[in-house]
Amino acid sequence: MTSWILLFLAGLFEIGWAVGLKYTQGFTRPFPTALTVLSMIISMALLGLAVRHLPLGTAYAIWTGIGTVGTAILGIYLFREPATAARLACIALIVCGIAGLKFLTPPPLDSITQSPPLHP
Repeated sequence: MTSWILLFLAGLFEIGWAVGLKYTQGFTRPFPTALTVLSMIISMALLGLAVRHLPLGTAYAIWTGIGTVGTAILGIYLFREPATAARLACIALIVCGIAGLKFLTPPPLDSITQSPPLHP
């Protein structure tokens, strides 16, 4: 379960750096730039910790999905980007994909009492 929490937090920091890019104004504003770079580092570090026990493809897809959905929603809320039915439907499909990957992925290795085989 810890790996999933780390992955979720990594996704939140991905949202932070993606939205932060808008506030850096092309990396010309020092404070927003520093926060954006810090969010990037934290997001990558948490993702790196999560993939120690989660399948890479699943973790990466969920990480980018959380970032995509969160960034799109904040873009609508903060920057008045269009909230058309088609856009919202696409966001909903991404959420369905994230949920599907989460529920169809076997438990992380850290929650299995038996070690995985060394040779498949």
